[in-house]
Order: sequence, then structure tokens, then C-alpha cells
Amino acid sequence: MEKSYKELFNDITTFIFDVDGVLTNGIVTVFPNGELVRQMNIKDGYALKAAVKAGYNVCIISGGKNEGVRTRLANLGIQDIYLGAHNKIKQYNELVEKYSLQPKNVLYMGDDIPDLPVLEKVGVPTCPNDAVREIQQLSKYISDKKGGEGCARDVIEQVMRVQGKWSDNFDATYD
Repeated sequence: MEKSYKELFNDITTFIFDVDGVLTNGIVTVFPNGELVRQMNIKDGYALKAAVKAGYNVCIISGGKNEGVRTRLANLGIQDIYLGAHNKIKQYNELVEKYSLQPKNVLYMGDDIPDLPVLEKVGVPTCPNDAVREIQQLSKYISDKKGGEGCARDVIEQVMRVQGKWSDNFDATYD
């Protein structure tokens, strides 16, 4: 019998997130100078920081190259940030080696076709509820939240609650 997603959450030690369409709503504002600006959800930031403080590996693998994104995520305590990653399986394999990970210990949240190779490798493939059909079909958990609207918070909080590590009194600020 296949395990429920909540049972699978018991084994998670590592969260990996895509950025555009997961930590953002996938919309970019293009300024006249060509700069692309994204919006991120503050509640996702709180949960990402809480997961780092609780000792989880929190990693980012994104095809985007915006250094503002790197700064924001680094300020949350995330150390493994791969930007400009167009072949995401390469960075995933680096993380597996760096942390001696087993697939069952890894949750990945992605929303579009470039995420498929990694989603096929991890123990718990997940996605926001507005992910493309191919990603939804592969995912073992589909958040009820859209990309950029708290889907990362949703899955992090659920994993941490299942493992008894979520607290309503975290010393993690909304920054």
C-alpha cells in the first residue's frame, strides 16, 4: 500500500524549491532598463527561515538569475542557492552528494516542465495548485495555495507539524 503524503513527510530533512511560479506568482515586472522584478510572499519567507532555524536543509534551484532573489533568500538563512540553473538535475545531484541524501528525505516543490527531472528523483514531489498538468500528475502533494501565495509555507508547516517541530512561537521574524 502506498504511503499517504503525511506519512512521507515524516522522513523529510531537506526542502528544495524552485523560485518562479513557486516562491513567486510567476509574473515579472519588466523595467525599461530590462531589470526583471519579482514579488515574494512574506509568509513563505517566515516558513523558510523557520525551517532553516529548525535544522532542515533548505535549498533553492532556479533558472532565473536575479541577484535580488539571492539576497532575499540568503537573508532568510538559506545557503544553498543555485540561480541560472537550466539543468536542475546537476544541482540536485550536488546537493545529494553534499548532504548524503536519500530520495525519501527530499521534498521538492516545482511548477513547470524544467522541474520534472528533479521531481522524478525525490521522495516527495510537490507543487502549487496552479502548476502545469504534467507536474500535478507527478506530485504526491499539491498545495491548496498558488505559486507566490503561500504554497511553500503550506508544505513547510505541514512537514514540521507532522514531525513535531512547528511552533507558534518561533523566533523567526517576517523580514
